[in-house]
Amino acid sequence: MIECLICKIASLEEMNIKWEYEIAQSGKDKENWIVWKKQNIEKYKQGYIIPYYGILEETIICEATAMLHPKVVQNSTGLVGDHTVYLSAFRTIDKFQGKGYFSKLFHFMIDDLRHKGFTKATLGVEPADEKNKDIYIHYGFNEYIKSGKEYYPDGTVIDVEYYGKTLE
Repeated sequence: MIECLICKIASLEEMNIKWEYEIAQSGKDKENWIVWKKQNIEKYKQGYIIPYYGILEETIICEATAMLHPKVVQNSTGLVGDHTVYLSAFRTIDKFQGKGYFSKLFHFMIDDLRHKGFTKATLGVEPADEKNKDIYIHYGFNEYIKSGKEYYPDGTVIDVEYYGKTLE
């Protein structure tokens, strides 16, 4: 079934579908998700992000976003630049997790970014999020860069550790 996954750069229409799904699933954080949708659509139109989607039987089941410009990344120093891309929004619908779908999308994204001239990728993770830290280490994000705080639209503040990897 993994061979049936279509990996691609999302269209604006697909982004709207995926963001509406995320907003519907968001519960108490709905207002943050509404703001994030608006921000990401604008960043996409400006060419500041590249959303990558994994589509299975016409359903978007996983995603990741490449952020290309310092204006769209909190704490951007050392995280994004001419040859460095910041990755975010690694999400897979629950029932498709652990089956290799995101891994296929991740490798598609990294290959595309490498072909676009990027030589390094970075990402952020909350210090207590051991599950995601382990996944990121598995994908080669072993270079600790720095720690910082990030701010959600509703004022929530989170601690974040940033890691990087060379794109070979």
